[in-house]
Amino acid sequence: MRSIWKGAISFGLVTIPVKLYSATEQKDVTFHQVHREDAGRIKYKRVCTVDGEEVPYSEIAKGYELPGGEVVVLTDEDFADLPLSTSRRIDVLQFTPADQLDPILFNKSYYLEPESTGVKPYVLLRDALERTGQVAIVKVALRQRESLAALRIRDGVFVLETMLWPDEVRDPGFAFQDEDVEVRPQELQMAESLIETMAGEFDPTEYHDAYREALQQVIEAKVAGKELVRPEAPEQAGPAVDLMAALRASVDAAKREREGTREKAPASGGAKKKPAAKPAKAAEAQADEKDEKDTKKQATKRRPRKTA
Repeated sequence: MRSIWKGAISFGLVTIPVKLYSATEQKDVTFHQVHREDAGRIKYKRVCTVDGEEVPYSEIAKGYELPGGEVVVLTDEDFADLPLSTSRRIDVLQFTPADQLDPILFNKSYYLEPESTGVKPYVLLRDALERTGQVAIVKVALRQRESLAALRIRDGVFVLETMLWPDEVRDPGFAFQDEDVEVRPQELQMAESLIETMAGEFDPTEYHDAYREALQQVIEAKVAGKELVRPEAPEQAGPAVDLMAALRASVDAAKREREGTREKAPASGGAKKKPAAKPAKAAEAQADEKDEKDTKKQATKRRPRKTA
């Protein structure tokens, strides 16, 4: 990895020189826009809408459009004069429990590596945060933008999580939140049973990007001049008409899938999987009993009265 920024963590009177690296990368298949007939690359020109002339990059500035249509032009000098007090510094503002941070605020992740002169204070702050279960709330300036960020530990390394400002998080305000939706207890029990049946330890390596893999196969087939066989699309389930029936079927399917996985697992070695959760049967029995009572009540109401 190549560092993209150098600065220091400012922690009280302690300064920890660090280098910053991008912690994540998007693994996607990239394309160029080309001419369909001869695969020639498509190029774009920067043309001024006033005089119609092509403008070199050195003459391009940033413009802020006002509501009336006027444009305020800002140059590099204007941005350089902005008072970024956290420039080249990661200022620790406070420490807080990690569970108080809403994940929706997280924006981008970076690794922090200590310079040779900052290894000891780096390890000191890292160990102190791990022992107290806290994360550091910091302020940092990256790419001419000041951001709030969280400093946490991952695999013994500081991770800087830049965060959105509170006014950058939208309020959902959906209409259904004000609706009075009635959920029957047996439906809730069956949903909880489904969750328990499908519960397990999260292992991200068990999942993969099926779309990217399929796209790569298309490209490789094109290169090899082979005819690609389109796989059959899985059947899509329609909307559930009977919620209880859909939940019950989902619990049964989850049980079968888990039992099948258990049968494929080796007899010895490795961790044993937990058996399917028993509350699913209890909830299913209660739901059947409730449905049977409802049916009897409806039949009693429909029974014709005897006439004299």
